[in-house]
Amino acid sequence: MTVVDPSGTAAEPGRRARTLAGWRVGVLASPAAPVYGALIGIFVIAWIVVTIHGGTFLTVPNVVNMLQRSVALGIMAAGQTIVIMLGSLDLSVAQVISLASLLGATTMDGQDANVLPAIMLVLGAGVVIGLANGLIITKLRVNAFIATLGTSLIIKGLIDNRWDGPAGSVPKSFEDLGYTRFGVLPLSIFLFAAVVLVIWFILRYTRFGYRIYAVGGSEDVSKLSGLRTHRTIIAAHVICSLAAVITGLFLASRLGAGTPTVGPDGGYDLESIAAVVLGGTALMGGRGGVIGTVGGVFILAVLDNTFNQLELNAFLKDVVRGLIIIAAVAVYARRKLGEKD
Repeated sequence: MTVVDPSGTAAEPGRRARTLAGWRVGVLASPAAPVYGALIGIFVIAWIVVTIHGGTFLTVPNVVNMLQRSVALGIMAAGQTIVIMLGSLDLSVAQVISLASLLGATTMDGQDANVLPAIMLVLGAGVVIGLANGLIITKLRVNAFIATLGTSLIIKGLIDNRWDGPAGSVPKSFEDLGYTRFGVLPLSIFLFAAVVLVIWFILRYTRFGYRIYAVGGSEDVSKLSGLRTHRTIIAAHVICSLAAVITGLFLASRLGAGTPTVGPDGGYDLESIAAVVLGGTALMGGRGGVIGTVGGVFILAVLDNTFNQLELNAFLKDVVRGLIIIAAVAVYARRKLGEKD
């Protein structure tokens, strides 16, 4: 029975209790909740294992290291989330990252006055590459895997023809993006957060976000519903390429120059897909979100940091990471089958 005060208003304690209970249910029911549960578990296990091994885990330098290592992959994975939500993907991002770092650093040439023109040039290149990927997929009807792999090879050829090593330089003011920190928080983590917030807002509160979920669920049904699916796919690939060039600029600020191999050496194509999958986004599209992707990024960062401190063999690292990714996908698949039943 509801308790009512003399004025006819329901008693506040009961209302607050119901609101709090609903909030708790909402948080626990979130698709990202299991990701962050796994992140906490992995973090605690890593802390214990590293401590037993004689290393240091919960120190300011180590936490800063993990956060800084998360930024580049995090920005790229946020962009990759958009296209995977559509049931697509982008394998060209590693080469796009390298190209962005080279274009940005050579245009800046160590001069503060050239920073803005360099950023505009790199963003423009990202738009062009994203448009090319989207048009090849939608108008030429080429599978996204093949289309973006082909784009990657074209960009690699351009890079190999023009640059054979590090090139250009960034001014000190731009390097601050990669190295400045406020206490335990690197300045670059705010760039990562800004990209994530923009993509989260797009997916959650815009018509474009609704169309991404719809097209990812079923492109044919979306067409029958009157949605312009080709525009959605093209726009999603433009956003993904923009995330790649932003990542390239960030890495140039860390390295002080552009590097032809910075993207492939970091494995940002497959690593970003792995982070998205670990974050609970379905490779077939229509399910997931960028908040889960952030959890996936941090899981990979904690694992990498732990492996480095334990000085594990590089091949063993890949084996363990592969097993974790396979296990995560298997768990998500079983949960989805359980929901259908």
